[in-house]
Amino acid sequence: MTQATKAKGAGHACSSFSRRNFLILGGASITVLATYGVGAEAQELVSSSYVRKVVGRVSDLEQGVAATFYYPNDDIENILVMLDEEAGGGAGEGRNIVAFNTICPHQGGYMGVADFKRPQSVLGPCPLHLSTFDLTKHGMIVSGHAVESLPQIVLEIDGDEIVATGVMGLFYGYSQNPTGA
Repeated sequence: MTQATKAKGAGHACSSFSRRNFLILGGASITVLATYGVGAEAQELVSSSYVRKVVGRVSDLEQGVAATFYYPNDDIENILVMLDEEAGGGAGEGRNIVAFNTICPHQGGYMGVADFKRPQSVLGPCPLHLSTFDLTKHGMIVSGHAVESLPQIVLEIDGDEIVATGVMGLFYGYSQNPTGA
């Protein structure tokens, strides 16, 4: 090996970012976001292209009882629930009002209000492959075959109204989420 080749190889190794380091850093970043939630700036970015829609009233919610609503259009069903504890991405005074899409991201199995389990705050199991999702942790998979979290509907509280403003995640069966606009 010539002196020039050695120098070139040494310089390359020192100045490059290896695939292994990239994957480690990426995994650590995702873990931090899942643990501490998505900041207001990121939620604003997620919400920017979606229509704002009133999906319920705080005064109508019963703690631990899920209700359905459609967002961002009249074809996509979601659940809205006031949990017994604070949740990632939660809205309201207790940061415990959350909303999620009801279609399993694995193969499109339907989960409805009857599949919400209290006090564990989980949705599922999916009837196809038994995936279950933790609604306190941004809809993260707890068990089953799914490898993605449930799409979470971004919520704001405006007085007594619960307003959907965006979606974090991709709805099953879509290459791009509809915005409702």
